[in-house]
Amino acid sequence: MVSDTTGPPRDFEALKELLLARHDSLPRRLAQVAAFALEHPDEIAFGTVASVAQQADVQPSTLIRFAQQLGFAGFSDLQEVFRQQLRARWPDYRERLARLKVDGPAASGGGAAALLAGFVESATVSLERLGDTISAEEVERAATLLAGADTIFLIGLRRAFPVAAYLAYALGKLGLRAVLVDHVAALAPEQIGGARPGDAVVAISFSPYTPTTIELAARAAELGVPVVAITDGPFSPLRPSATIQFEVAEADFSAFRSLSATLALAMALAVATGARRGGG
Repeated sequence: MVSDTTGPPRDFEALKELLLARHDSLPRRLAQVAAFALEHPDEIAFGTVASVAQQADVQPSTLIRFAQQLGFAGFSDLQEVFRQQLRARWPDYRERLARLKVDGPAASGGGAAALLAGFVESATVSLERLGDTISAEEVERAATLLAGADTIFLIGLRRAFPVAAYLAYALGKLGLRAVLVDHVAALAPEQIGGARPGDAVVAISFSPYTPTTIELAARAAELGVPVVAITDGPFSPLRPSATIQFEVAEADFSAFRSLSATLALAMALAVATGARRGGG
């Protein structure tokens, strides 16, 4: 076990080096977890002990033993290293603006016109990807599911909030009962507390994933409420809860990601759902 005097690694690269160095000396099951962790860092970062154990094909107790073997207090302590790595993928907004001055349009004197051109290009790329990756059959299936729901609960926080808010607006205008889970006053658990199996949930989250969204989607799935997930990859922590999952790969411009494809998908879902409910 790692010595208490040195403590466990607190950054992803150091943890990765430790896992690679100790891989051959770890017991078989722990080596299996190590391999899974390096291949699926998103799942480790935001999954529950139960969901990660299922994905890695080990017992939940093995995950806790794995974390302790590396010197961590427990699995949640280990998860924080993976979460920090995911946050680092997308720098904060001050850093993004600083990068624009060095590498972006501001550095070449392009100004606002160049910024606009860059964002238009990233939106175009995002929409082209959407057309290549999302099938009409998936949209039909999700629309049928949502049209049959008594109430549609919409969960999308932080960057995903504009998508959830648009869905609340569009579905309401189309005559469907929709509840926007906005988490005001930290009341999201209460806002979704009335969801029943006859309802449906649309959960929207992108890397670095919002823990509240992941937790609420998992709670809904445990209650037997079908979940339509809109996310950004096959290893999204929304996947274990999803009845239907859409993977939207948004392009970015100087680390500012587009929402164009996600909103286009939301519009298609809303209108298709309204058409199903109206018998169209």
